[in-house]
Amino acid sequence: MMAAARVWDAEILPSWESMRNAKKTRDLWWMGLPPNVRGRVWQLAIGNDLNITHALYNICHERAEERIKFVQEEGVVLGHTSSEGAAGQHEPSNKESSVKVIKLDVSRTFPHLCIFQKGGPFYDLLHNLLGAYACYRPDVGYVQGMSFIAAILLLNMDVADAFVCFANLLNRPCQLAFFRMDEHLMTAYYRTFEEFFKDSLPKLCAHFISQSVTPNLYLMEWVFLIYSKSLPLDVACRVWDVYFRDGEEFLFRTALAILKIHESVLLKMDFIHAAQFLTKLPEDVSADQLFKEIETVKMNIEKRGFHAVHNFFKDLHTGNS
Repeated sequence: MMAAARVWDAEILPSWESMRNAKKTRDLWWMGLPPNVRGRVWQLAIGNDLNITHALYNICHERAEERIKFVQEEGVVLGHTSSEGAAGQHEPSNKESSVKVIKLDVSRTFPHLCIFQKGGPFYDLLHNLLGAYACYRPDVGYVQGMSFIAAILLLNMDVADAFVCFANLLNRPCQLAFFRMDEHLMTAYYRTFEEFFKDSLPKLCAHFISQSVTPNLYLMEWVFLIYSKSLPLDVACRVWDVYFRDGEEFLFRTALAILKIHESVLLKMDFIHAAQFLTKLPEDVSADQLFKEIETVKMNIEKRGFHAVHNFFKDLHTGNS
């Protein structure tokens, strides 16, 4: 890993635009980014199409602080909230302000690390980032589960850079479909996944259909929250590494690999047990084991790749021709 870090530092990062798609870079990337370069690579790979500056973060943070004070005094709602989040039906909540939902969610973010809870070194930083985002995008606001994505970014970069990455990441089509709760776009992703599921694991797919185990039961938390809640932190970071290299297709390859690893167990389960299993995966799968399975997953059906299949279902479900 130290040797890899030297290559990233000396060869790849100084010549990012010319080196990012080189075979040497892609091969190193697949093996996992060294912790000391991970944050820098993520920032470059995510990009900043929204042209967010650190100054904008500071403005949004200040506004969030003002709103928090106002909420405490007047009970005013800050932006849109969703109090159910990724694990189930998430209707907008008018009963709680974003401030209250953020406070609750932060306390439940990676509790085993003891750094995001009150008194921990990242408690205020996570609050600040999420509050600033709710001010920056009041149309999206705060949705439960966002705190896990923000927390992983904060573990790898400072708060202003994390805000830039967070906003750009949540603006990607896959994440935005969920956080905006766009049923048509989400259905297109589910239908796309089902096509590749049926092709890759026909036996398990048929079993899931017979037991009414539908993709929305598990993909919502896996894919839309980028495995931040579903996999051990070190494994999730490896998934994030390659997601930023390959795009949203990789998130669905990962889902199929997880199902493949647990196929023999899942084939014996009814709806209740399968749903429980898929929403709380065993933590004994290593990154190496997962990536070995991901390598075997081919996203190609009759010469149609992921994006072609997804575009077909997106047009079908959004009424585009």
